[in-house]
Amino acid sequence: MTTYSHSRVSIYDNCPYQYKLRYIDKKKPEISTTIEAFMGDMVHQSLEDLYKRKKFQQRIAKASLIKFFRNLWAKNYSSDILIVKEDQGLTENNYRKMGEKFLLDYFERMKPFEEFTILGLETQDRMTLPDGNQWHVRIDKLGCDNDGNYFVCDYKTNARMKDQEEADQDRQLAMYSIWVKDKFKDAKSVKLVWHMLAFDKDAISERTDEQLEKLQNEIVEKIKEIENAKEFPTNVTALCNYCGFKSECPSFKHQAELEKIESVEEFKEDEGVKLVDEFAETKKNLSELNKKEDELKEKLIVYAKQFGIDIVYGSNMKTSVKEIEKVVLPEDKKELINFLKENGMWDEISMINFMGFQSRILKGQLDEVKDKVEIVKDFRLSLSKRKDTGDE
Repeated sequence: MTTYSHSRVSIYDNCPYQYKLRYIDKKKPEISTTIEAFMGDMVHQSLEDLYKRKKFQQRIAKASLIKFFRNLWAKNYSSDILIVKEDQGLTENNYRKMGEKFLLDYFERMKPFEEFTILGLETQDRMTLPDGNQWHVRIDKLGCDNDGNYFVCDYKTNARMKDQEEADQDRQLAMYSIWVKDKFKDAKSVKLVWHMLAFDKDAISERTDEQLEKLQNEIVEKIKEIENAKEFPTNVTALCNYCGFKSECPSFKHQAELEKIESVEEFKEDEGVKLVDEFAETKKNLSELNKKEDELKEKLIVYAKQFGIDIVYGSNMKTSVKEIEKVVLPEDKKELINFLKENGMWDEISMINFMGFQSRILKGQLDEVKDKVEIVKDFRLSLSKRKDTGDE
């Protein structure tokens, strides 16, 4: 049996190919960490130290908290930490100051740090899922009050506030609450608390037993999907900027090779560059030609109407301009479809929604018809603007 975690499953959801490299191929990432992850780790460790000092009745103060954070930062920071937004003028110093502000705001809001009894800091354990696999539990701060309310708390340094809908759908802390209810039988409720440090606010949620059972079953199904996966496609998103496997990724391998080229002349001689540039130019020309074709069609229609003719002659070719009738369906087609079905005409004139049909088959939603069709490999090409060149 395998130990899964929220982060492991999330990596598969975000990019199956990254999951393959990390957990199946056991590849090591090219970068040690990102500045966002590093700053978050330093903040976590600083708050852990704060609550430990509180537990042992040691003096706690803002100055000592910031001193601990700065010393920890200086000791652990290294130049190989990736700063994705460096091109926006952000530096290590900016992130360190952000971390300090998060800590100072939290200190002011939470002092004297007696919101509840602390049961654990950076608590780690495993729980067994219904399928026999293990689920890794790691809780930043676990506490309870005298009324049987338990609190699963997570420090977040994200630049985006977690709204209520997102909190109510979050599976990370919800899965941890299953562990809490199993370990602490006196728990009357388990509050899920996200300390959104960038906003000096909390997001709070709670789950019913029915919701937790449903979530656990969904996790088991997701694990089954992962373990049965035969293909691990890439998924290009903004998160790719923070990935440590870009030079091994089919979606970025060519870009990584191009970045090693020093001269513009050599860059322009790369076969891939030449192919894409020619493809882009061809697509542009086709688009302009299609637009020109539409304009000429309109002019020919106007010309034919003006002179009362239905064939316009050129030097070597002629164009027929015939007025025809076509059927325009109403926006709301329900009434029409019902009429066709009731009068026995639907089967004769309806067509398969091929795109929807194909999508459902490929997603495994129509396995009962899978043996009645053939699934083959094909290619789809799409052209888009590079976002790393700085061109507008």
